[in-house]
Amino acid sequence: MKSATEFFTKEEREKIEAAVKAAESKTSGEIVPMVVEQSYEYPRAELIGGGTLALATGLLVSWAVGGESIWWFLPVFLVGFFVFQQVIRKQPNLKRKLINPDELTEEVKEKAMVSFVEQGLHETRDKTGILILISLFERRVQVLADSGINKKVPEHTWEEIVDTITKGLKTGNACTATCQAIAQCGELLQEHFPRKHDDTDELPNLIIEKD
Repeated sequence: MKSATEFFTKEEREKIEAAVKAAESKTSGEIVPMVVEQSYEYPRAELIGGGTLALATGLLVSWAVGGESIWWFLPVFLVGFFVFQQVIRKQPNLKRKLINPDELTEEVKEKAMVSFVEQGLHETRDKTGILILISLFERRVQVLADSGINKKVPEHTWEEIVDTITKGLKTGNACTATCQAIAQCGELLQEHFPRKHDDTDELPNLIIEKD
């Protein structure tokens, strides 16, 4: 799995930033795409996975070699736990299978809410900030809008934006899908929040969370 800093090429980043500028040129809203490697570290998955595999290996070795001796089981279990834990940590596809899908979804939602505040999207003049969070490990997208937008736009409206990017992630067209989603946000904001004569660009046009 690529890290957040490697996910989009330099040219793709420029395309996304250009899409944001184009969308914001028609509205007073602020659109901020953000890419993170993961929303949470999920240590429990490593503990459960490493412990289960180490237990199975320890029992097998103890039974096959040591005559079910605990003095074979304990060292094999301890070493196996450390090894398997590291393997799971470095194999995202395997680690993801050990995590409940609902937990993945909830952690991405929480990351979006925290990032919304940390990145200052709640501080725009008209409360018209939109965060588009792309969380790579979870393969999930979360769109979060400020109170000024939510007063006029139904919450389910963002499902289409999420679907657009999610499909792009699955098909390897993440950049194109992200640009399309940004354009969709721009059209939606333009309808309810047209650009004012004194508008300024208040927020970054793309945020990449460093490893």
